[in-house]
Amino acid sequence: MLKKIEAIVRPFKLDEVKQALVEIGVHGMTLMECKGFGRQKGHTEQYRGSEYTIDFVPKVLIIVVVDDEILETAINAIEKAAKTKAVGDGKIFVSPIEEALRIRTGEYGERAL
Repeated sequence: MLKKIEAIVRPFKLDEVKQALVEIGVHGMTLMECKGFGRQKGHTEQYRGSEYTIDFVPKVLIIVVVDDEILETAINAIEKAAKTKAVGDGKIFVSPIEEALRIRTGEYGERAL
């Protein structure tokens, strides 16, 4: 069975996460730049003497689809590469994938990855 992993991480951790996934055999990923907040709740900055609040913190959403056989390895690789041990390190979500299709070749399931 296939699983989709959605990992929300700090932007400066992207290269480390990508490298960790490539090393375990993940062949592709989708990336989206995004903003959000959780327990971190943004922060206050000053610009030209005025203080303002940044409510949404920049993050990166990484999406990969993997086979069950490497799911735990992939989750552990992302966690290890993304962790700074500070609030705001991100989240990992896992969802089942009903089906996958490679448009170019018509391959289904694992072969589509």
